[in-house]
Amino acid sequence: METYNLTSVSEFHLMGFSEDPDLQPVLFGLFLSMYLVTVLGNLLIIQAVISDSHLHTPMYFFLSNLSLADICFISTTVPKMTVDILTHSRVISYVGCLTQMSFYIFFGCMDHMLLTVMGYDRFVAICYPLHYPIIMNSFFSVFLLSVCFLISLLDSQMHNMIALQLTCFKDVEIANFFCEPSQLLNCNCSDSFTNTILMYLIFVIFGFFPISWNLYSYYKIVSSILKVPSSGGRHKAFSTCGSHLSVVCLFYGTGIGVYFASAVSQFPRKCMVASLVYTVVTPMLNPFIYSLRNRDMCRALKRLHRRTV
Repeated sequence: METYNLTSVSEFHLMGFSEDPDLQPVLFGLFLSMYLVTVLGNLLIIQAVISDSHLHTPMYFFLSNLSLADICFISTTVPKMTVDILTHSRVISYVGCLTQMSFYIFFGCMDHMLLTVMGYDRFVAICYPLHYPIIMNSFFSVFLLSVCFLISLLDSQMHNMIALQLTCFKDVEIANFFCEPSQLLNCNCSDSFTNTILMYLIFVIFGFFPISWNLYSYYKIVSSILKVPSSGGRHKAFSTCGSHLSVVCLFYGTGIGVYFASAVSQFPRKCMVASLVYTVVTPMLNPFIYSLRNRDMCRALKRLHRRTV
């Protein structure tokens, strides 16, 4: 097997979903439509939050930022993929690969951290309703958003530092439709045990603890809701966090699936499909979940529609 020194590697080759030329227009139309639906749906959520004074609360402040992060998250992968289908070329430069990986990790972590902050917001709202306006004030909300940004930036830069330690590659074929960190690490020809340990350590630090906090938050939320005496009160409490819980399950379920698929699967196309669900399908479904399962958002969208018409 030929080994490529870092100095001789100027580009990588990404894997496509199909080599059949008859399927290329279908794939192009499918991914382009999914991208446009995601962007327009999330922009609609942002516009509804900005234009409706009833939604000027911490919960919807974080939701609008989550929608913005989703737009940026899907924009790191799908535009490049659609251009590759049009040009029949899956080449990406070394610098472009590291840049794409950096933005992918940053916005993916931003999604992750915003969901954690939104879980904390629902925890305070349901478990400590009388103290909610004092705790979740405007200053604290902006502070939490800044923390999410800084943690995401740190996560991205730590992955970049690991990638820059790779000095040679045994292959330039990346078994995914974008520069996914674990696949890039698999191309390394040197002993990658230390880098693998570091990457999973970063995953534990930036992934396990927020997931644990979300589990604890919803355990306390469910415990508090079950203590509500009236069925109407319990239904109202569940409706305020039902949409967020659905998004959390979808995001973490597909994200964990991608990591497990990359670790244990010997079939790269299965990993690629899991990555597609995590990076494309999940951001596309988030606006539908929030608009269909959230009464306040439904009313805001109807008012926005009436004003527009």
